[in-house]
Amino acid sequence: MYSFPNLAGKHSSMKKAILLFFLIFSLELNAQTFNSDSAFVRDHYTKLEKLIPMRDGKKLFTAIYIPKDKSKKYPFLINRTPYTCWPYGADTYKPTLGPSMLFAHAGYIFVYQDVRGKWMSEGSYEDVRPHIANKKGKKDVDESSDTYDTIDWLLKHVAGNNGKAGIYGISYPGFYSTAALPDAHPALKAASPQAPVTDWFMGDDAHHNGAFCLADMFSFHANFGVPRPHPITPDKGPKNFAYGTNDAYKFYLKLGALKNAKLKYFGDSIAFWNDAMKHPDYDAFWKARVITPHLKNIKPATLVVGGFFDAEDCYGTFATYQALEKQNQGNDNKLVVGPWFHGGWARASGDSFGDQRFGQETSTWYQEHLEFPFFEHHLKGAPAPELAEASIFITGSNEWRNFDKWPPAESMPEKLFLGERNILSFDAPEIENSFDEYTSDPNKPVPYAAGVQIRRTREYMIDDQRFAATRPDVMVYETSPLAEDMTLAGSLTADLWVSTSGTDADYVVKLIDVFPDDYPNNDPNPQNVQMGGYEMLVRGEVMRGRYRNSFEKPEAFIPGQITEVSFAMPDIAHTFRKGHRIMVQIQNTWFPIVDRNPQKFVNIYEAKDTDFQRATHRIYHDRTHPTSLTLPLLKK
Repeated sequence: MYSFPNLAGKHSSMKKAILLFFLIFSLELNAQTFNSDSAFVRDHYTKLEKLIPMRDGKKLFTAIYIPKDKSKKYPFLINRTPYTCWPYGADTYKPTLGPSMLFAHAGYIFVYQDVRGKWMSEGSYEDVRPHIANKKGKKDVDESSDTYDTIDWLLKHVAGNNGKAGIYGISYPGFYSTAALPDAHPALKAASPQAPVTDWFMGDDAHHNGAFCLADMFSFHANFGVPRPHPITPDKGPKNFAYGTNDAYKFYLKLGALKNAKLKYFGDSIAFWNDAMKHPDYDAFWKARVITPHLKNIKPATLVVGGFFDAEDCYGTFATYQALEKQNQGNDNKLVVGPWFHGGWARASGDSFGDQRFGQETSTWYQEHLEFPFFEHHLKGAPAPELAEASIFITGSNEWRNFDKWPPAESMPEKLFLGERNILSFDAPEIENSFDEYTSDPNKPVPYAAGVQIRRTREYMIDDQRFAATRPDVMVYETSPLAEDMTLAGSLTADLWVSTSGTDADYVVKLIDVFPDDYPNNDPNPQNVQMGGYEMLVRGEVMRGRYRNSFEKPEAFIPGQITEVSFAMPDIAHTFRKGHRIMVQIQNTWFPIVDRNPQKFVNIYEAKDTDFQRATHRIYHDRTHPTSLTLPLLKK
């Protein structure tokens, strides 16, 4: 990380010139590395393309990169993807191979496969294909059986293998890595589900606690969900959706009610969008697509990886790890979570994210010290690495910590209470009949981030929240400056006492680190963000209120009746430094990452534009109704 002098005023042009120089230098350095990696792959690997038959007769397109050095035997390292195993053609090569180029230099047989029904593979595609626990014949196929059949074919037809296989993947390929674990092929020795899609109703990038993730689902399925009638390469596939504007807030507000997406844009062409609209509650359709109940009797070693600031699949990381832990006694299962955006551990050095800097290359360290040694040990017999049960990077203090379990046994629940006059305190309120009242209008929803953008930003997970604190429909509560550092590590829950004049409502809770007013600016900082008073989002989550008692059976609110709404938020690992403040913001809209609740108890997927109405909300913070957050306070 470079350090710059404080150049201001008449020297601002000099500062810009210096920044431009290092930007160009960085780009040139990256280009040199890219070209060097690409040349290495061509010089040291031979590429094959095969259509591998599955048990039901369908064939899956598979690209295989085999080391030219025949003096050794190598394990398979598999990546199964719905996003294409581009490039196609036996004489066209990927510029890099494996989770990082450490693997290419060490020597593996790399296998990339288009999953069933995608791109050049045969068969019908199904989103998050359900696992079939008790297969009765060759027609009962799922991602587990396809992985099994692929490994079996590779062992028999690719010379020079050592009889072992591993699998890895990020996001959707992370799901395919998880799905390979039940009834795994005996040769599958190691798997690394990374930010795996896990439960598209409870978390990840389709829903959060039943609230529909509008921006992600629309942008994803507008391209990914377009049907493919026959095997096809990406250059002949669907084109990017044309929004006609750079303003996502404006686009989705103009879209109106959810059902308008089908009427205005999708028609019947996007099958999964239509399926989602038909299943508003947590029914058999969604439950069938949850892989975690099937993670039993797992034999391969597992390394579950994710990022605390992953906007897409933060939920899946923790849910997958916990399921493996609870349902498999003695399985070699490890967890790694860093200060990363979606896939940031493989796509950046990890020294910074958004406006925050971590003082070290967290991604590089993870690749060299955790991921690479894990596969080397299990697939090649290298010495066992000293991996902790949970390797966790704690932001704020910016340090890696090792724990014997996750959540840590050292973390104890500590309640943080909302109080009158916008106060946060660790003391329970003693006052009677205390609340804050405000109006939420779904036709003027609270934006999820400042500025104008058409794609949902990844940085919103860590962004400055000062833009939201000024809105009258966002309730803000804050502690006094902390007298000492406070580290939170583990599970986080919100327990709200609320009432509404409507019959339905969403509740968004944000936990925020408020920097001191005299906090020095990061240097350099291309955005020129003032770090003094910065309100860094540490954790944010939404709860669709109708599911407060059951995700299967929604319930209306009784207007004016005080009601408890409790829900889990994604796990946390953050140090609030001495002199900082803890802030909590509560709001009812988070647009357009979450669709708008009409605040009227109707089927939201069939709601009309006229169903959206204003509502008066109250957040209670008194002795009888103590709204609070339960924090995982890490004891020293």
